[in-house]
Amino acid sequence: MTLAQYIVTVVGLAAIAGVLWYFLFSRGSAVAAQTTGAGGVQEVRILVKGGYTPDTVVVQAGKPVRLQFYRDETAECSERVVFEHFGIDVPLPAFQTTTVEFTPPEPGDHLGRRPPGHDDHDQRGGPQPQRGH
Repeated sequence: MTLAQYIVTVVGLAAIAGVLWYFLFSRGSAVAAQTTGAGGVQEVRILVKGGYTPDTVVVQAGKPVRLQFYRDETAECSERVVFEHFGIDVPLPAFQTTTVEFTPPEPGDHLGRRPPGHDDHDQRGGPQPQRGH
């Protein structure tokens, strides 16, 4: 192999490794929900644009949660948010804020999923209420 072929091979392998890391292993930092109002509602605003920001939400079990999703795109794969564990499947209209409310009964990891027909795996970067305190 020539030097140019080695360089192309190394750059190609590095690009593949970078793509795999991004889609399989990268995670944003978790955001703790802020308690608002007299009812003790835990609230987080989530931007939907090429993923979810923040992509991990930490809430306390047994206390009401309010997620405010602002969808700043028209991509088909972000048109709904689904939390099967809580029976939640709501549309996210483009360029609007949609409120999703639920109360996690017990601590645990509850993954958001893509709507049917978009993928059959857990949504990378989906908001994930995690173990409560």
